Amino acid sequence: MLKRAESLVAYLREEGKEVRPYLYGRKAQAYYDFREREYDQVWTGGTDSPSVETAREIGDALIERFVQDSADGGVDELYLVYTEFKSMISQEPVVHRMLPLAVVEKEVESEDEMLPLYEFEPNPAEVLDALLPRYVESRIYSAMLEAAASELAARQRAMKSAADNADELIRKYTLLRNNARQAEITQELTELIAGADALSAS
Repeated sequence: MLKRAESLVAYLREEGKEVRPYLYGRKAQAYYDFREREYDQVWTGGTDSPSVETAREIGDALIERFVQDSADGGVDELYLVYTEFKSMISQEPVVHRMLPLAVVEKEVESEDEMLPLYEFEPNPAEVLDALLPRYVESRIYSAMLEAAASELAARQRAMKSAADNADELIRKYTLLRNNARQAEITQELTELIAGADALSAS
């Protein structure tokens, strides 16, 4: 995930954009601190069990930065980089642009097709202002849950691999021990038989 974030940062900087990272989790913070790279804000703790309150706090900070003017340190785009949980054996780092929203226009296939009519109360701008923070918060919380599930799956996979390796070592050394014991018993029997033959010959 950190490599994916690095490639996104490099791509944005190639386009002449300034990147201001916001971090979530101790690993991301350690990665940036070790390389002495700047970041605007970090949230740590609770990555194993993400909370809505943390997602809301992150969302509020990002929205506040997004609505600011560029001259005051505002940003024009918000990207979310996280590990997407696909299955217990597959987790992939992904990048989603949260803001600005992409507008998808649908062409009317036939003239008879009726377009839906919407009435907004209050006006559309106020509705968008109310929904946008909730949208950002929900996307962030969803990413936090996906990342937590991905980390748990990776831990379980690593522990299963370690347990399988331990079982293999137990089987290997049990076989070696049995072979050594069998060789020792065979040696003792050979010595006894040889001694008995020597006594009977004399």
